[in-house]
Amino acid sequence: MAQGVLPPIIQGGMGVAVSDWRLARAVSTRGQLGVVSGTAIDTVLVRRLQDGDIGGHMRRAMAAFPVPGVAAEALKRYFLPEGTRGDKPYAMLPMYRQKVTAMRNALSVLGAFVEVHLAKEGHEGMVGINLLTKIQMPNLALLYGAMLAGVDVVLMGAGIPREIPPALDRMVEHQPAELRLEVAGESASAPEFIRFDPMEIWGDTPPPSLVRPKFFPIVASNSLATMFARKGGGKIDGLVIEGPTAGGHNAPPRGEPTFNERGEPVYGPRDEVDLAKIAELGLPFWVAGGMGSAEQLRRVQAQGATGIQVGTLFAFCEDSGLNPELRASVLRRAAKAEVDVLTSAQASPTGYPFKVVRWDDDPALHHDRGRICDLGYLRTAYREPDGGIGYRCASEPEDQYMKKGGTLEETVGRQCLCNGLMANIGMGQVRDNGLEPPLLTSGDDLKAIARFLRGRDSYSAADVLEALLAPA
Repeated sequence: MAQGVLPPIIQGGMGVAVSDWRLARAVSTRGQLGVVSGTAIDTVLVRRLQDGDIGGHMRRAMAAFPVPGVAAEALKRYFLPEGTRGDKPYAMLPMYRQKVTAMRNALSVLGAFVEVHLAKEGHEGMVGINLLTKIQMPNLALLYGAMLAGVDVVLMGAGIPREIPPALDRMVEHQPAELRLEVAGESASAPEFIRFDPMEIWGDTPPPSLVRPKFFPIVASNSLATMFARKGGGKIDGLVIEGPTAGGHNAPPRGEPTFNERGEPVYGPRDEVDLAKIAELGLPFWVAGGMGSAEQLRRVQAQGATGIQVGTLFAFCEDSGLNPELRASVLRRAAKAEVDVLTSAQASPTGYPFKVVRWDDDPALHHDRGRICDLGYLRTAYREPDGGIGYRCASEPEDQYMKKGGTLEETVGRQCLCNGLMANIGMGQVRDNGLEPPLLTSGDDLKAIARFLRGRDSYSAADVLEALLAPA
């Protein structure tokens, strides 16, 4: 695809590291927009190092990291030759807080740099990074690391990322940037901020020139799309319009919530997006959620869309970061239409609806997951009695959560997504009762993937692109 031409296919940015550098590279080298997930990518990096860095890819990318001393310190702290970790638990990064050390931020910068650098290696295609607005505290450092690696596009949903464009404008000049920290229950008090100063990690070393990436917010309504296009607070280069059939986190239904007999939130006419009005905004846009076919691509392009964003088909291809045994298990059942996708109103500590895959061979069916929060990416800030900032997560033990001002009702059904998603890619933590089980998420398209498989046991990212771009 010609330089500067926006591709019709965006590969979804599925975390944690399901959309890894290999998948993004496989898509980008074929002229479409490959996307890496930035969610918890700092933890992914240090776990890859502790697993021996098979193939040496992490160390190769770390050697290109321009900030002096950071890669060497990361190797010193976390690298273990292959096999030496054995069955010991992974060493952990300190959990993020409003204020962290320069080295903690530098490790996040490094993690995003490594993933984007590897995705861009050896070709001229476009590479994007996907981040969740809801995971506030590491996002500025992750964005900066992706920019150091030359990321072409930033995509962000799971919230309203209106502060990101001005932050990109500042960080491209290596200037300090800030995001308002959401503090539970507060609206009128003096705001709290998360601040990131690139020069704190550079010290006396002059930083290189950077190019500002394009920014595509992921939205679920005409009103949000209009807000970004008309008064987004900074340059918006395109929109991704995501429906409730997409995997991972979904936007809550508008209005008073109602639920079906399975406990799933019910979406109605108010949640439907008018693509004709989106087209009138004059920005390129892609439609996501249930878009896994060439027919869907042609349909939305006829309505003015640039193209589609596709996640589910890419998530289960051979090039994704999904644990191969887990992938094979799901596809075996999916080929027989024996999988289910539940939109859980309770699973995510964020309170956002979250898609959960169910199938008879799910390892989590035979494992007591337990309540825990030791990675902390989805923690919520709250005001402590002494005026300080504390952190809590609805997936941590109930007594701990309630001691921090939370309610028992908020903990019902919550699961630790951070650890479950790590297990999806074969990096489950070692616990006293065994290995952390996976917590698989997918779009609704998984239930119909048998039509795409056509009797195959597996398929590649190239197969997905060939099917999506097939002529009528």
